[in-house]
Amino acid sequence: MHAILDIVLSRAPDMEGGFWMPGAAPDASGFLAYSFPTYQGSGVKRDVPEAETPLILRTLHAAAATHAATTNVVEGAQDAVIAAACPVRGGAGLYVWMLTRARPPLGRHGELLATGLAAVLAVILAIAAALAVALRRWKRNLARIESGLGPDGREHHLPYVGEPDLDRVIDAFNERARRADRLQQQADELRTRLAQAERFGMLGKLAAQVAHEIRNPMGAMRLKAENALAGDGRRQQDALRVILAQIERIDAQLSSLLALTQPVRPHATLVDVDAWLAQVVDAHRELAQRQAIDLTVSLAGQGERLAWPSDRPAFDPDQMRRALDNLLLNALHHAGDGGAVTLTAERRAVAGRDWLCITVSDSGPGVPAAQRERIFEPFVTGRADGTGLGLAVVREVAAAHGGHARLDGGAAFVIEIPWQTSS
Repeated sequence: MHAILDIVLSRAPDMEGGFWMPGAAPDASGFLAYSFPTYQGSGVKRDVPEAETPLILRTLHAAAATHAATTNVVEGAQDAVIAAACPVRGGAGLYVWMLTRARPPLGRHGELLATGLAAVLAVILAIAAALAVALRRWKRNLARIESGLGPDGREHHLPYVGEPDLDRVIDAFNERARRADRLQQQADELRTRLAQAERFGMLGKLAAQVAHEIRNPMGAMRLKAENALAGDGRRQQDALRVILAQIERIDAQLSSLLALTQPVRPHATLVDVDAWLAQVVDAHRELAQRQAIDLTVSLAGQGERLAWPSDRPAFDPDQMRRALDNLLLNALHHAGDGGAVTLTAERRAVAGRDWLCITVSDSGPGVPAAQRERIFEPFVTGRADGTGLGLAVVREVAAAHGGHARLDGGAAFVIEIPWQTSS
């Protein structure tokens, strides 16, 4: 029997089996012969597997009861055990049985492969969790870097966050900020030197123009004085009035010239733009009302008041008022009776930098085209009673604040200074 089993089962890998007869000797359980020729151990296995013996006997008893082939399957976590039994023809009470294990479709190495895949999946999940933690930390550190940037978009000195890669980026930011500060300081120094050079360059020109401007009223006063000496009392009174008017004109020119030749040194302080503009404009409302001129203020085009940002600009309110007074007086003069003068103030971003822009426009004819290129030079004026020094003062004040003054069109003057947030 063993020989028959060895021959038949050797052709069926992972298959074991034997012959059985109820109550037959030598085994009380009825097993007559058993063979497992493809057993992975050494030699042919001859002992019936104890763990599967109940399943084998249950299958054999069922086959004996029905005298027909019977199969039983027991499913496990890793595989399924299949037992089959049937009667042997011509062998009274003799049965043959077989036992095998059905593994997953991946074969006998499927369990190892599944274990490997599970390990790989666990590693992937661990890496994903680590990446999520790292990304959250990066996001938090980037938020710290962003909060360290200045509200005006300019980067200041940023603290390190403890991440080597981000710290290198912070080093680059800080170095760029230091270079930008140095360049800004150099630019401010160059503007100051340029303003000084322009001021000294104008002195010679101013001397000749002052002599010319004073000679005319001096000649008029001499003529009036000579006429007064030769005339009656009434002519003397008229001559004295003319002489006093000419003296006032000379005094105004000399005062403006003195203010122009002295360097403007702003003392910047944080300014409430709304209140400051209201004070400046209120000083000119009486003159505007006498001339029936509509004097209006527009802050960024939103009516009489605007909620300016919490970071107020810093500038010298007295010097800037002096410049703005000159622009408003010019505008009120040129607008004419029944005209209109508009003052507009806004915060404007230009080339990544914020500026305070103040515009004064009027409904008058505007600056003649021939005078527009030289309108900010001293003694250039379109008014018979003007000194020609007001706009020169405006330009000096704007330059002293790091800004500039310009003519926008024919009847609008603009002062632009950097929006500084500290004094």
